[in-house]
Amino acid sequence: MRDTVRQEIVARQLDEQIAGRYPVGQRLRILDVGMGQGAQALRLARAGHTITGMEADAGLLKAAREALAGEPAGIRERVRLVEGDGRETGVHFLPGSFDVVLCHGVLMYVEEPDPLLAGLARMLAPGGLLSLVVRNADALALRPGLAGDWAGALAAFDTGARADRPGGTVRADRLESLTATLAGIAAPLHAWYGVRVFTDNVPPDQGLPAAVDLERLLAAEDRAGRTEPYRRVAALLHLCGVRG
Repeated sequence: MRDTVRQEIVARQLDEQIAGRYPVGQRLRILDVGMGQGAQALRLARAGHTITGMEADAGLLKAAREALAGEPAGIRERVRLVEGDGRETGVHFLPGSFDVVLCHGVLMYVEEPDPLLAGLARMLAPGGLLSLVVRNADALALRPGLAGDWAGALAAFDTGARADRPGGTVRADRLESLTATLAGIAAPLHAWYGVRVFTDNVPPDQGLPAAVDLERLLAAEDRAGRTEPYRRVAALLHLCGVRG
């Protein structure tokens, strides 16, 4: 459920930003850095856009290739997959090569994100859209607190990282600091949303509810991600910057 909510809510928000910047029917050049298994890349390719997916993890790249192989030929022709790290975009592409750059769920695994972000901004054509999904550092205490883990909640107030899996942690970012970073790389913040306000605490393996209940759940998450003060305590933040 958590992954479904994340992918669907981010997709709605991203589509809203694209529709607000580009004419209906325009085929965009989109770079998806850290594309994972390719959920957003394939969705955008089905919408008619030209996609370059970049992924450093060989296993995830294999899964993306297998998913792409199941698509019709017309969609496969619009997708190019590249094995590589997001910090190496300058090696693979010329500056200004893309209308939209996605970097979803990547910064949390990068110790020094500023060089990566600067490189991504350089890939954008003037007026291009940079879409980031990050872990929200201002909401780290919420999950352990709601689960009754008071020690974990207290510790989360004083850290910029959170347990991701046994033995591992991920970084988290604050809206204010990323706003300053985006301004500094000439892709100032244009809009931001919360993602997974209500469903971050569900078990990782929890399945989906019936269709009517799922649609209500998504409607509630969609609205909360746009509404103060709910979006500020979302597990994830979706930030959209625009290249000047």
